[in-house]
Amino acid sequence: MDKLKGKKIVNLYHDSAYGKETIPVLDLQAQKYGFSVTHIPVAHPGNEQQSQWLQIRQIKPDWVILRGWGVMNPTALRTAAKLGYPRERIVGVWWSGAEEDVLPAGDAATGYIAAGFNLPGSDFPVIHEIQKHVYAKGQGEMGDPARIGSVYYNRGVVHGIVTAEAIRTAQARFGRKVLSGEEVRWGLENLELDAKRLEQLGASSLMQPLKVSCRDHEGGGAVRFQQWDGSHWKVISDWIASDQSIVRPMIEQSAAQYAKENHITPRDCAAER
Repeated sequence: MDKLKGKKIVNLYHDSAYGKETIPVLDLQAQKYGFSVTHIPVAHPGNEQQSQWLQIRQIKPDWVILRGWGVMNPTALRTAAKLGYPRERIVGVWWSGAEEDVLPAGDAATGYIAAGFNLPGSDFPVIHEIQKHVYAKGQGEMGDPARIGSVYYNRGVVHGIVTAEAIRTAQARFGRKVLSGEEVRWGLENLELDAKRLEQLGASSLMQPLKVSCRDHEGGGAVRFQQWDGSHWKVISDWIASDQSIVRPMIEQSAAQYAKENHITPRDCAAER
């Protein structure tokens, strides 16, 4: 983080609640780590960004964070290319880092970097097993075979793993039966997917190990960065943890304020087992 000192960063964000979420985090980080940040909104849907990128060209930032959504993402990459801003200096969040965000931009997307909670690609044992035991038997709704191994496809596989393992965890406590919502919640809040279990599931490196609790619904919180080479995503980092020293206190403060305003009694995780 010390390498951020003196840098200029632009936060190009979707002008919505989602897009605005990280503004206070980035402002606090800028104070702590000594970089400057300029927040530039893009009105929904985001298919017109000429004025925003002209402003970016004037600022000449070291990095642009793309907190986009839908058509805003390829539009940003095309406009950046048109005005000569290097795509390898644009870093997208996880809602800006799928094939749908780069393919419509064509060559303008080459070099672009984005964060992800799961790895792309089909060379994982769990993907091979799905192809063998589901698609090869004419089951499931595969749709376009080219989608297998894409970012969103693999994210769906990860969601399936988390859901199935949470139910398995809950049934180990409550019995092999149809579970209630509260029982499944218990399974989610006691879910542990360590490296050994991920290997058994054929998902090693596809996703990060998770250990969820009543207090920590994130359970991992790391991302890996990937770069678009014009046809595929290439992973360019290891798992990198989020800046919890800043983020967690802000979340707790916001949650406490919300609970107070809405007369909600927060759960006491220490009292729950």
